[in-house]
Amino acid sequence: MTTALDQDAIVRYEPRGAARDLFKTRDSEVVMAGPAGTGKSLASLFRVHLAALHNPGIRCLIARKTAVSLGSTTLVTYEKKVAADAMARGIVSWFGGSAREAACYRYSNGSVIVVGGLDKPEKILSAEYDLVFVDEATELTETDWETIGTRLRNGVLSWQQQIAACNPAHPTHWIKQRAERGQMRMLVSRHRDNPAYMRADGTMTEKGRDYFAKLEALTGVRRLRFRDGVWAAAEGLIYESWDEALHVVEPFTIPHEWTRWLAVDFGYTNPMVMQWWAEDGDGRLFLYRETYRTQRLVEDHAKTALSLMKYPSGQWREPQPRAVICDHDAEDRATLEKHLGLGTVAAKKTVSDGIQAVQSRLKVQEDGRPRLFIVRGALAERDEALGERSLPTCTAEEVTGYVWAVKPGTGGAGLKEQPLKENDHGLDALRYVVAERDLGGRPRLRWVG
Repeated sequence: MTTALDQDAIVRYEPRGAARDLFKTRDSEVVMAGPAGTGKSLASLFRVHLAALHNPGIRCLIARKTAVSLGSTTLVTYEKKVAADAMARGIVSWFGGSAREAACYRYSNGSVIVVGGLDKPEKILSAEYDLVFVDEATELTETDWETIGTRLRNGVLSWQQQIAACNPAHPTHWIKQRAERGQMRMLVSRHRDNPAYMRADGTMTEKGRDYFAKLEALTGVRRLRFRDGVWAAAEGLIYESWDEALHVVEPFTIPHEWTRWLAVDFGYTNPMVMQWWAEDGDGRLFLYRETYRTQRLVEDHAKTALSLMKYPSGQWREPQPRAVICDHDAEDRATLEKHLGLGTVAAKKTVSDGIQAVQSRLKVQEDGRPRLFIVRGALAERDEALGERSLPTCTAEEVTGYVWAVKPGTGGAGLKEQPLKENDHGLDALRYVVAERDLGGRPRLRWVG
């Protein structure tokens, strides 16, 4: 059996720094960690692609926490920047999956790269692999990571390896802790490692200057993590009890009888956020769907919302929201009501008591559970423009950067009783629905349609 390279696939890639080290290491667990835009994912994808080209019959896996995020980010990079020539020449072909087999890229030498999200693990974790790459690995739990490791036993490749790529998160994240314990090798990636942004002599390319301008605009903990590559905790974090392992839950079938709420924070240059909440019989709130988009008119948000809630025939897919809780902009509310066909109520916007109500819901109660959750994969559509600027693309990504504002003249030592008004659009909508439930007082009305 010939290798795919014998068919004259053209591969152009210049690995530098940590990327070059990735191609040399044989450690069983490796993480590429560093600021945004250093080429971590690209290097990892080339690592898998070249291994598949050179080694007939191996089985690889490319994964993320959710299948939707994988398809809209990682696989786009793979097809456009890594395997474009091989796919054009027929050396690599796409197989969309079947009842028995997961979606994958098939190589002409018999190698396979399976792709999928850990939110739908049945097919991807039922097979065995030689090489695995997980993008945005900070989204995973350590249990997810270790479970994937149990599938590295295909034995065709002479070395089996599990690769992760990520931006830094908080300093106690399991990835950093695992690396410090010596269970995982951490390769620290820097911007000079990315030929697209920096030349070999250290000067920036035009594309690099444009990208770094976006990073320079970041502030606070996001600047530390995405620009500087620091595993940093936010100073003055408002929701200190937030724990992704606890408050982010896997998708589940929501009972029809659970009450539904819709919360809206208007925006255009800044994101407009629409959140769908379900409330169980014990009063727990679950954010199960979300749109989070810039540069989109209110009427277009309404059309998207209706397509998510109704069938093309106009029948409801799910219970109507008991209330549509909105930011106070009168014109935007009127537009939303017109195109959504539902009335709205003005949100209770007092910030301090709203934050306290959210903090109370995040605390673990006597039954061992908090009273507020976000369902993993709730984001209906990712705003790639926000992602390219390393800004939050959903409410869950806002939480760890939501901090108290600093009082002027205190040198950063004094905190105000108001949050910093930055990257808080989803958390404002979240606060609206919590305030409606916990700080309300208005009569509860439900539309009958």
